[in-house]
Amino acid sequence: MIRSFARPFAWLLLAAILFVTVSPIQWRPHTHEPADVERFAAFAVVGLAFVLGYPRHWLLVTCLVVGSAFAFEVAQLLSPSRHAHIEDAIIKAAGGLAGIVAGAAISHFTGQTRD
Repeated sequence: MIRSFARPFAWLLLAAILFVTVSPIQWRPHTHEPADVERFAAFAVVGLAFVLGYPRHWLLVTCLVVGSAFAFEVAQLLSPSRHAHIEDAIIKAAGGLAGIVAGAAISHFTGQTRD
């Protein structure tokens, strides 16, 4: 049940983050939290959703989430109102890894990796 919800949610969330990342800066949603907290949290949720959706493919999920963090940062070079920083990509990747670890623990303790 969790997988059937987590898979489309993960892909939609990843697409939404890409849109927000490369869209003009004025379109960026504001949560009144520091930008680094927003970056970390967004990718943590993505990592969590992907690993819950694909619990036996954690290595592929890790490559996808961490790779997306860096690729999305590079994609900001295409937008004149955005800027790319390696530090931002590292924070996004760290958030993704935190979400993956949390999701892997949840999957392990709920027995989802044995299906």
